[in-house]
Amino acid sequence: MKILLILLLASITAFGAELSGKKPNIILVITDDQGYGQMGRHGHPWIETPNLDSLYDKSTMFSAFHVSPTCAPTRAALMTGNVPFKNGITHTILERERMALSAVTLPQMLKKAGYTSGIFGKWHLGDEKEYQPESRGFDEVFIHGAGGIGQAYKCSCADAPGNKYDDPVIRHNGKFVKTKGFCTDIFFTQALSWIKQKRDKPFFAYISTNAPHGPFIAPEKNRKKFEGLGFQKKTAGFYGMIENIDENMGRLLKYLKEWKMEENTLVIFMSDNGTTGNGAGRGALGKKDGKSFQMYNASMKGMKGSPNEGGTRVPVLCYWKGTLKEKVISDRLTAHIDILPTLVELAGGEVPKNIDGKSMVPLLENPQADWSDRNLFFHVARWKTGDDPDKHKYNKFGIRNTQYRLINNKELYDISKDPGEKNNIYSQKPEVVKSMMEAYDKWWKEVRPYMVNEDAPMSKTRPYHVWYEEQMNNGGIPAWKEPEL
Repeated sequence: MKILLILLLASITAFGAELSGKKPNIILVITDDQGYGQMGRHGHPWIETPNLDSLYDKSTMFSAFHVSPTCAPTRAALMTGNVPFKNGITHTILERERMALSAVTLPQMLKKAGYTSGIFGKWHLGDEKEYQPESRGFDEVFIHGAGGIGQAYKCSCADAPGNKYDDPVIRHNGKFVKTKGFCTDIFFTQALSWIKQKRDKPFFAYISTNAPHGPFIAPEKNRKKFEGLGFQKKTAGFYGMIENIDENMGRLLKYLKEWKMEENTLVIFMSDNGTTGNGAGRGALGKKDGKSFQMYNASMKGMKGSPNEGGTRVPVLCYWKGTLKEKVISDRLTAHIDILPTLVELAGGEVPKNIDGKSMVPLLENPQADWSDRNLFFHVARWKTGDDPDKHKYNKFGIRNTQYRLINNKELYDISKDPGEKNNIYSQKPEVVKSMMEAYDKWWKEVRPYMVNEDAPMSKTRPYHVWYEEQMNNGGIPAWKEPEL
């Protein structure tokens, strides 16, 4: 009996004890518009994600993790540990996607702890030079511009002109290269090459895909599968991109194992907001051999751009072989603002005391650890540039604590009993509404002065277009040399 007790205590010590300062390599994979439901282990009835399902089975998962309703705000929260409005971000374009230059970023904090950092894919926190990732702490930069490949708006937010998902032009450490292949495959290949080179010292690899965001273009083999099931072009592209992401996650996990890096590397997989209705579709998407393929959103209300549960709840899988528990779920209310303090604590850095997020390390050590309740605030914030934000304070906002979700001061749901938000109990719980609205009013007053981009004039210069033209006039765009793995 004594021997069994000793073995049990040893087992508890081996998993999750004293994670602070353990300095793992960190790989954070974030997809664009995938959402919570688009994964087999989250109940999806027909999508095939065997690698994500395998990762799920050996990960510590967070089932009540929330982000912003749209992408740039979420990315700013990841980079700073503060809510998006405190970073000056109230939109995804029109100069309101630029992360305030006063913000101190995750890679800057990790650098002080001895880490080197690389970004591969989507940045979307400002395209002007001073806002670019190489100016915000990243040592290796391999990205497209704007919020998506080929995007261009009447402001500074614009990718290289005429860019495509296949064979995209990518900006690599300040110079454009012409790649060959599908964008997601390319981002993972470049990231894997960099990881292989940096594996002997602590690193942070931020693999930030633009997929499965529109225009919903997938590799031919992935797309044709769904077209063969009767899917329309958009939905076939969307789901094809997700299955391609899954294939790349399989590559990542395969190489980590081959390079014997699993035991000193933390892998996090997540999405930046709820799934997009434009790509995921609605109702019946296809039919074959009498089988109907219905859109699936894990029974949640709302999608991307919504303050409801379906707009902000996303998957978070954390895998660290031999250190984190496998196939366990933490139902504690967590959020994008918690990623930075978590990673900085794991890295042995100094976690800022004045940020909004709090470290999830106690939950990584014990997924059911005590975790104080709090209110999380969400705002879609798509008001017209130049409008007074105060006029939109009570439009398209949400408040979430462990039990309740309040929407637009008109709807209240008991998420603990009604996760699908079907039974509005607003009139039955005036004391809950009052308490949550008082907290929201206090929060708005706190964040309002930080909205520094609201009156920014629209730039007449698109930096990526300027840099592209300059390089074309001075030698052209060289071919990307695909690294051997």
